[in-house]
Order: sequence, then C-alpha cells, then structure tokens
Amino acid sequence: MSERRALVAANWKMNGSLASNEAWLTDFTAASNEIACEAVVCAPYVYLPQLRARLVSDQIGAQDVSAKLAGAFTGDVSAEMLRDSGCDWVIVGHSERRQLHQETNEMVALKAERALQAGLRPLVCVGETLQQREAGQTLAVLSSQLAAVLQRAGADGLVRGGVAYEPVWAIGTGRTATPQQAQDAHAALRAQVHQVAPASANALRIVYGGSVKPGNARELFAQPDIDGGLIGGASLVAADFVAICRATTV
Repeated sequence: MSERRALVAANWKMNGSLASNEAWLTDFTAASNEIACEAVVCAPYVYLPQLRARLVSDQIGAQDVSAKLAGAFTGDVSAEMLRDSGCDWVIVGHSERRQLHQETNEMVALKAERALQAGLRPLVCVGETLQQREAGQTLAVLSSQLAAVLQRAGADGLVRGGVAYEPVWAIGTGRTATPQQAQDAHAALRAQVHQVAPASANALRIVYGGSVKPGNARELFAQPDIDGGLIGGASLVAADFVAICRATTV
C-alpha cells in the first residue's frame, strides 16, 4: 500500500436494529485502538443519531443523498440534513442505486457535487457488470462513470472523499476480483485522474469493494493502487470488519 492513509468503510445496506447496532458499536469501539486506517460506518438514515452518540463525525456516513437542495421531494434526504445529523461521509452511485433506482452517471455526479457543497465527503462508486467485463468494456464503463463525476466535482473534490471500485458481479455474490484484476482497474482510474490533475491522482484514495472478507483483504490491500475497501456483507459482523481494517497494515 502507498503512503496514502487507508480507508475502510462499512456499508450496512438495509440492515440493522437499535439493539444489534448497539452490540456492533460496543465491539467496534472496544477494538478501535487496534485500527490504524480511517474507518467509516455507513448506516441507514434512521440509525445515524445512534452512530452520532457513539462515534466521532468523521467515522459516520450515509448510504445515499438527494441531488436536490430542499423542497417537495418526499422521502429524500438532503446533504445539509446529513451534515446536521453528524455525518461526514456519504456513499454515492452504489451499483444497487444505479440498478434498482436507475441512477445515471449524471445523477451520481450531481449527488457528489451536492455532497461536496454541503461539506460532506462523497465516496463515489464505479463498477462494471459481468456482461460488460466479458464484452471487454470494463475500462470504458469505469472511464465514463468517473468522467461524469470529474466534470462536476473536479479532481480536488474527489480527493476530499474517495472512489470505490466495485465490480457489480462481485457484490454480494461471494465472487471477488483477483488482486490483479482489482489493481488493473484501480490503476486505470488513477491514470484517468492523473491526466487532468497529477497531484490529486497521487492523493486520491481508491478503495475496492466486492465480497471483501478477512481472509482475502490483506492480499487485495497489498496492491499499490488499492487504498482500502468498501465492505458490505462482512461489515455486519464487527469482528470481521475490525479484522479487515487491520489487514490494511501490510
């Protein structure tokens, strides 16, 4: 791993309860002195106050944000509301949002821009489907997804947050990109940023997501352009998440 400080984010998705979250937070905070990386917990909106009571703001993230400032948008949550709730981070463009809610590259870019305007740190997700990989379209897909965000948020905005490479075919499937496949994608993303802002490219944290577990995290994180992980299923068990965080020390 490079001199960039590793970032590992838990994405609980639509899971949790007040009781189970409390147990998770107790286990996590007890082990926090063993973690050298920057660790973030991205929880459903309704549990953000619970996180705020147990964690510091730069450890708290949401899983989505509205592209709108305020107004008649029932069910949406604005970037300012997230800041008011104690969040520092927000995931934007997760493949489940792109697929299940038809979020386009432009919508993801707008959300990243709004997050930055409100003082949030966006973790921008990019990734290809299995069909796109098998068709040899991986780099073209990643490039178009990243370009939309670069155009609106700029390279400096990306550096304030980060990029998560999550091959769609490896999310929740048990399949994981090989360390070399992941490294190749990360290197291509960094090279794309380098074309417009070399200093930002060197500072940008690009993390990997896609069935990361304690058993494979160390090998993935050892790659030169992989700066940590966005952890889904494995983050639901505090001990597993802590073990993955520890794996950044390679």
